[in-house]
Amino acid sequence: MDARIGIIGFGLRSSLWRYAHNPGNGSRVVAVCDSDERGRTDAVEKIGDGLQVMACIDELLGLDLDAVMVLTPDYLHAEHAIRTLQAGVPTFLEKPMAITVEGADQILEAAYRTGTRLYIGHNMRHMPVVKAMRDAILAGRIGQVKAVWCRHFVSTGGDFYFKDWHADRTKSTGLLLQKGAHDIDVIHWLVGGYSTTVSAVGALSVYGDITDRRDNSDRRMWDWYDKDNWPPTAQREMAPQVDVEDISMANLVLNNGVLASYQQCHFTPDYWRNYTVIGTEGRLENFGDDDFATIKLWNKRSDSYRGEADEIIEVPPAEGGHGGADPLLISEFIRFAVEGGPTMTSPIAARQSVAAGVAGTQSIRSGGGAVQVPPIPAEIETYFLRDQVKDVTEAKPGPR
Repeated sequence: MDARIGIIGFGLRSSLWRYAHNPGNGSRVVAVCDSDERGRTDAVEKIGDGLQVMACIDELLGLDLDAVMVLTPDYLHAEHAIRTLQAGVPTFLEKPMAITVEGADQILEAAYRTGTRLYIGHNMRHMPVVKAMRDAILAGRIGQVKAVWCRHFVSTGGDFYFKDWHADRTKSTGLLLQKGAHDIDVIHWLVGGYSTTVSAVGALSVYGDITDRRDNSDRRMWDWYDKDNWPPTAQREMAPQVDVEDISMANLVLNNGVLASYQQCHFTPDYWRNYTVIGTEGRLENFGDDDFATIKLWNKRSDSYRGEADEIIEVPPAEGGHGGADPLLISEFIRFAVEGGPTMTSPIAARQSVAAGVAGTQSIRSGGGAVQVPPIPAEIETYFLRDQVKDVTEAKPGPR
């Protein structure tokens, strides 16, 4: 019998419905809750007339559901996830899990107290290129990992993040958290540790000076995206409130001694996410993160830069959104919701990426000094690592 799935929020990440709705093959989306009539209309058009739609979460939770997917904006994650967990419904929560450490910890506490299964949608762990990099690291291909950094060029930043709620720090905290939490989680996962200290610098360098503003709540991200909006200073119809950084650089110290750096810019001409991992015996670097991604390995010494790597690591092909990650993500969630068992994603890891993003944002806004990442209560950490989800981040890449 198909697992009965409900969705809360049918907006930006609603495309995940197509992987959860497989009638006759294990799962079926039976209900969608969205406070916006547009979301409810879209859901019926895409999923079908047999779908139940509603504006009230209580009505959704009153149905006989096997699992629920919370896909609402980030600032509503804590409120909505706590309600679904308290109702005892296995919950998929889109990343980042919250916009504050307090919110993330409240979600963990609700899952711990109720014993309800919680799954965080860090889909990048399912990206073939990320998995291939991690496999190479765990196999010792570059020796003991000592450093990792990520450069994230966000050419869509002016359209995607500065024309709606993302640009308002009361609703996102900042893009070092909202956007960076995904990459910080990958950094943690690749090298087998969590950030303990973060220091960062950043600024609202470009988009804060644009005076053409508009309330875009009547539109959606793809309605206003235009590649011809160039250069970034020519952007228009920015959100009424713009007070988050459009460029940031964070340095992180991990609990296994690895040093990390994360750099994010929202006014680049190209979109690019590049990880470099350096160990005692070599260096790994990805080129692309989609269907055409490759991984290069350098493990022979030279006295100049060599664009030609010593080895190319093949990335397995995959189909679906985010380089093939989304269908794998939802498949794992539905299996976990119904049967339990270990998963590649982890509520503990998701909280730690939020905490590192918050610490970095606090550092930016307080002069760039080091900010400590607050620990997770011991009993809650033990519960998730032992009783519910095997946190595969704990597989260390080598002795310190």
